[in-house]
Amino acid sequence: MESFLVGTPVASLIFLFTIVTSIYAFSNPSLYGKFMLHPYSVYRGANIYTLITSGLIHRDWMHLLFNMMTFYFFGFPLERILAQVSSWGHIQFALIYLLGLVLSDIGTVFKQKNNYHYHSLGASGAICAVLFSFILFQPETSLYMFFIPIPIPAVVFGPLFLLYCAWAAKAGGDSINHDAHFYGAIIGVVVTIIFYPGVVAHFLNAVVTMIN
Repeated sequence: MESFLVGTPVASLIFLFTIVTSIYAFSNPSLYGKFMLHPYSVYRGANIYTLITSGLIHRDWMHLLFNMMTFYFFGFPLERILAQVSSWGHIQFALIYLLGLVLSDIGTVFKQKNNYHYHSLGASGAICAVLFSFILFQPETSLYMFFIPIPIPAVVFGPLFLLYCAWAAKAGGDSINHDAHFYGAIIGVVVTIIFYPGVVAHFLNAVVTMIN
């Protein structure tokens, strides 16, 4: 535990805090009403804070487990990478997560601004931002897409994931905020490139090496 707190303090705090608040919310239903994103209200200038608090709670144990596993496998390594390449790495990791959390829901706010009954929760937008930031640094890493038991190179996984999110958001029919996933991923890429412009050349070189 000490090595995590020293090497990845931001990821550790996000990980622990999100688990605690989510578990607490499971037994306190009233907290959902206060913390969930309600685009109808946010668009009208109310409950702006839910752009952040909605990422601190999850629908159920499976939702929490899936998000925290993804964050564990990619958030902690990403913070270590950023800390190695920049003295501001820990702060930049925090900003990637926070901007991914807040900005990934802006599209949802506008899309659902007149839907009074729509609510959204979970840290998926922020976690997608972290995941795609990691992909820029490690495009050769093998990932698994949903429940397909075949390893997919991250450079291939990324576009497939974005295409799926765009399709699923348009198709609808489930309770998942696919728009937040899509925009979170894009924000993770954009913010990472702003912080580390050289990551583009690194990414391209890694891809060329993989092909060759």
